[in-house]
Amino acid sequence: MDALKLLKELVEIESESGEEDEIVSYLIEILYEFEPVVFEKYNTKNVLINQNADLWIVTHVDTVPVKRKFEFDGVYAYGTGCCDAKASVTAIVLALNEIEDLNFGIALLSDEEEGGLGSRAIVEEFKRRRAIVMEPTELKIANRHYGCLEIDVEFLGSSAHGAYPDMGVNAIEKAMKVVNELKKMGLCLIQRIEGGSYEYVVPDRCSVRIDFVIPPEVKVDEFEERVLNLLKGENCTVVEKAQGFVSGDVVKLLEMAFDRAGLPIAYGEMRSWTDAINFREAGWDVVVFGPGELHLCHTERERIRIDEIVKAKDVLTALNEIIRSNS
Repeated sequence: MDALKLLKELVEIESESGEEDEIVSYLIEILYEFEPVVFEKYNTKNVLINQNADLWIVTHVDTVPVKRKFEFDGVYAYGTGCCDAKASVTAIVLALNEIEDLNFGIALLSDEEEGGLGSRAIVEEFKRRRAIVMEPTELKIANRHYGCLEIDVEFLGSSAHGAYPDMGVNAIEKAMKVVNELKKMGLCLIQRIEGGSYEYVVPDRCSVRIDFVIPPEVKVDEFEERVLNLLKGENCTVVEKAQGFVSGDVVKLLEMAFDRAGLPIAYGEMRSWTDAINFREAGWDVVVFGPGELHLCHTERERIRIDEIVKAKDVLTALNEIIRSNS
């Protein structure tokens, strides 16, 4: 099976979160000999193969809204989802085409880009075990997974005619001052800001969504307390919170697979929320690895090198051989 052809077919099946039915049907069709089943819960459809295995390979089939159609320039493939995470789906399918006796489980999940409901459904149904979650890490073993804290804040001021800015309290200026303090606390994304109008008036409301990326050694509860103390007096809502983690012994298995596949071992970090968070919170030993550059994902510049997909496939086939020889 050709990697580029398969990737193109997957990317051209649009699968924005909540609209995964077509790609799920496609995967069931091309993987029929492995007896895939569709596990449904929380309005998600998740493709599972060999679900009794001790180690699972996990990735997701949904994408953010389409920003670019599929293109190929001879080196890179471009298009929404080509890297996040259909490159990983491609690597898994390619590996299955080379494997005669499958020794790991596979979970192709829905809703990763929205609420993570696919992985939540899985961890509520299946006992804890080990998992390799495939996301873009540039083929590095991301054994350090960052946590997150996402907060909505509404800043209130007092309106006044625009000719008298000193007679009002500018909510946007309040927000800017506090945001500058928050950014000193660590990696911080101002994801959305809204306030004011084109009327000539001092804005009395400004809403901001703030997203912190938190290293695994930092306790997210303590970090949240510090942030909320700084925001004391403002209207705050915690949208999402997750503790980061460092992977356990599952890393050794992945290291062995890299070595067997003849690939250099490098380590990295996963700074974004992934399904690995839900698995870890449920007690699974989990690590993240996969082809592609995360910093370009969710943008019109998202891309993937085809040779990275092939290397990821080689790691998976080597992993299957290792599990077989150890059983």
